[in-house]
Amino acid sequence: MIITQEFLRQVITERKRASHKGDYGRLLLIGGLYPYGGAIIMAAKAAVYSGAGLVTVATEKDNIGPLHAQLPEAMAFSVDDHDLFLHHIRAAEIILIGSGLSENSKAETLFDTVMKEVSEEQVLILDGSALNLMAKGKKQVKKGQNLVLTPHQKEWERLSGLAIENQNLQTNREALGRFPDSTLLVAKSHATNIFYQDQIFQIDAGGPYQATGGMGDTLAGIIAGFSGQFPDVTLAQRVVAATYLHSYIADQLARDNYVVLPSVICEQIPYWMKKWC
Repeated sequence: MIITQEFLRQVITERKRASHKGDYGRLLLIGGLYPYGGAIIMAAKAAVYSGAGLVTVATEKDNIGPLHAQLPEAMAFSVDDHDLFLHHIRAAEIILIGSGLSENSKAETLFDTVMKEVSEEQVLILDGSALNLMAKGKKQVKKGQNLVLTPHQKEWERLSGLAIENQNLQTNREALGRFPDSTLLVAKSHATNIFYQDQIFQIDAGGPYQATGGMGDTLAGIIAGFSGQFPDVTLAQRVVAATYLHSYIADQLARDNYVVLPSVICEQIPYWMKKWC
């Protein structure tokens, strides 16, 4: 299925008047270990700007100040606070881990803790470093886990064993069969495709003006933000809509800009969501 603008109308809907922030997702974002603090800031900004109700960030203590300087709407705490870390893992409805997480021993401990504590009912989004840690450690995912993978081609090569030149619609779908049935694969490339069971969603948007650092972190944040909203559609539809909107906004900005910055995409999210709801 080729995704177009009309798909956004099916997912993004007006909010009910009698609602509150708890109705729009309780998110925990984990990452931004030194020296990658900006990655989790961009992911958190994308989640907040895409309508997430409550966003909490677990990051380095020294990164909390810069985060709050750009995004006072998000809560934050140090990843070194183990008890608070466990509390927020259990309280969250959506967990995004990997944006600027790194792959050192500290990152491995955080990742292992999440994989042990997360429940099947929660949505678990693995991005960036978390994908590499999963590939390296061959971690097993709970059978019914609501899992979203957002790899670029090299990360997917590590996870699936498929060389980049062998990645295509058929082989990617077959490789996804090694994961739980509820797994969504957002296979990022110049032509991003989303795989879910026997369905393939092709994103007809985006371009080389998106080739800059932080673009994937922003996409992961939008996916997390959408995952906690729009209960009338499936998680797969929310992920597809988030992925399409990310590139659609980039297309609009590219009309007047040679490159499109992830932070600028974030600032445009509420405007375009209003347009398409």
